Amino acid sequence: MEPLPAMLAALNLVDTGARTSEDIFTGPSQWSPNGRVFGGQVLAQAVVAASRTVERERPIHSMHGYFLRPGDVEAPITFAVDRIHDGRSFSTRRTQAYQRGVPILSLIGSFQTVDEGLEHRAEMPEGLPDPESLPDERDALGAVPHPMARFWSARPFDLRHVEQPIYLAADGERTARQAVWLRARGRLPEDPVVHRAALAYASDYTILEPALRRHGVPWATPGLKAASLDHAMWWHRPCRVDEWLVYVQESPSATGGRGLSLGRIFTREGVLVASVAQEGMLRVPSP
Repeated sequence: MEPLPAMLAALNLVDTGARTSEDIFTGPSQWSPNGRVFGGQVLAQAVVAASRTVERERPIHSMHGYFLRPGDVEAPITFAVDRIHDGRSFSTRRTQAYQRGVPILSLIGSFQTVDEGLEHRAEMPEGLPDPESLPDERDALGAVPHPMARFWSARPFDLRHVEQPIYLAADGERTARQAVWLRARGRLPEDPVVHRAALAYASDYTILEPALRRHGVPWATPGLKAASLDHAMWWHRPCRVDEWLVYVQESPSATGGRGLSLGRIFTREGVLVASVAQEGMLRVPSP
């Protein structure tokens, strides 16, 4: 299956019909060469599962999740949704993702009826190049004879780094900041739940890179061990994920084998649509 249809198929969870204390859904795991389920996939599926238990007029506006164990691409995933609270304007859901009876992700999401209120937003950085002026990384990575490079080049999103990518080398300026243009490689359904889930999916791709870039560490470093530990996301305004968005990222701290990164996602017109925070394990081998 092509990458984008495969992602959409993974987000099309099956409602098992079980109604005890929790709502139960199941979904597939997408293949990856290292055998571990991509964290963004599980986040997105958990968002879909929780959204299925809330009225459509009350979209998700925030989530906080912890990755508990690596997911196994050979096993399907079960999502158990606990309807913690339904108020006049807000609903809260806890979603646990399981494989073989043990949890791999625990996430709490909050949903809100669309409302009026105070309005302001951060501004997009000035002077960013247009995405069309940047190379499609699929062309460069697809020619690299390594399973991980081919996997990166076959993602359902077009990713275009403003700075030099750090997949194979990190030869540029050692800065803890970067920006990445992204959009789905094809049209997505009109369903706003799919767009919010797809944005969660893509938000996990490059968020830890500023911490690595700051120290000149590429993803291809022999012995590098990296894993997402937790992930928080706030959806501020609606957007289409099949149109260009720019993901502006920075890492304020790295210590104790962990790196923290913060991100803001803007539309091409400069509208802030989401904010992201993630801490990850980053263990770099001694020289």
